[in-house]
Amino acid sequence: MSILKRFGLLAVAATLALAVACSGGSDAMEDPAEAPAPEASADTGGVQAPMFEVDPLWPKPLPNHWLLGSTIGVDADARDHIWIIHRQSTLAANEIPALGDPPTAEDCCAPAPPVLEFDPEGNLVGSWGGPGDGYDWPVSNHGITVDHMDNVWIGGNGGGDSHALKFTRGGEFLLQVGVAGRDPDSLSLDSFGRIAKISFDAEANEMYFADGYGNKRVAVVDADTGEVKRFWGAYGNEPDDSYSQRYNPDGPPLQQFSSPVHCAEVSNSGLVYVCDRAHDRIQVFQKDGTFVDEMFVLPNTTGSGAAWDLAFSSDPNQSYMYLTDGVNQRVHIIDREKLEHLTSFGDGGRQPGQFFGAHSITVDSQGNIYTTETYEGKRLQKFVYKGMGPVTTQNQGVVWPD
Repeated sequence: MSILKRFGLLAVAATLALAVACSGGSDAMEDPAEAPAPEASADTGGVQAPMFEVDPLWPKPLPNHWLLGSTIGVDADARDHIWIIHRQSTLAANEIPALGDPPTAEDCCAPAPPVLEFDPEGNLVGSWGGPGDGYDWPVSNHGITVDHMDNVWIGGNGGGDSHALKFTRGGEFLLQVGVAGRDPDSLSLDSFGRIAKISFDAEANEMYFADGYGNKRVAVVDADTGEVKRFWGAYGNEPDDSYSQRYNPDGPPLQQFSSPVHCAEVSNSGLVYVCDRAHDRIQVFQKDGTFVDEMFVLPNTTGSGAAWDLAFSSDPNQSYMYLTDGVNQRVHIIDREKLEHLTSFGDGGRQPGQFFGAHSITVDSQGNIYTTETYEGKRLQKFVYKGMGPVTTQNQGVVWPD
């Protein structure tokens, strides 16, 4: 691993200064419909990156006085519908007084169903979820994915959540993968360890489990049967649940994943990008688990870490990665192939364009970003793709509409 990738933010500083000098600090952005393939700008001589602005009016208000709890999963399907999952149990009593015993309000408010589907205009068009016959709803649901067959997958990170669920888009139960109630075991072939997120490889008909809050691995399963086909840990090592060395920003890279392994995303190039959240790093693998490379983002971040979830840009080459960072409260923009940090946006707060617990992220076919927030953030936000623009600062702060 190179010094550049270990301390990528420092190495980019000189490039940023050059970009400012050459571009004159211009705010001009290209029309998204006419944006060139993402690359360094020949006109300015500096680095360019995708630019965004928050849409403070998306989504539209929920019906039925519904509220969101901690919102811990988001995905865009093939129709550019946006799916989220949230935790009803995280709503405080004073948020839902109409449900009190006795009620202390006439109307407001009630928990929304766990799974919500929005159309591109921000209208709520579907809702379902929760306990039912034939399956074990997670103690603490976590992550939502709409696969290549239009099925919806849900994981969980609560005690006993050693399984995943598969539904139709209308909420009909299809499959439970793994046995609920098992203790974490990173070598298990029939259960999981508090899955954080699920992604898919359509060509191979495989699902990739970021496994997870209990286990220390990526697990790959058959999308139809749920059979575990292979798994691996950090650097492609066999995962070791007894490994307990703590992350030290000044120490050597650790040889096992920490809790949680928070994402495992398959790119169009056939590489798998894994969020080792508490270790502030993204590790890259071939689909068979062979280690390829890694990068660190804000490596002095401790506690819950800086590498929460990632999504790829919508161009065919998936030239960029967008990484949520729920400690530093921003979205990092990264050159996917070079593993170089370019810029970021966001700030801590509760207003549009700010974050409190920036958690999950997805991208629609138009290049727009959608994020969710956990803890007391409890919301979904949209960031509209505005085309390519010059990189003039490491963190843009709140990307408010002009």
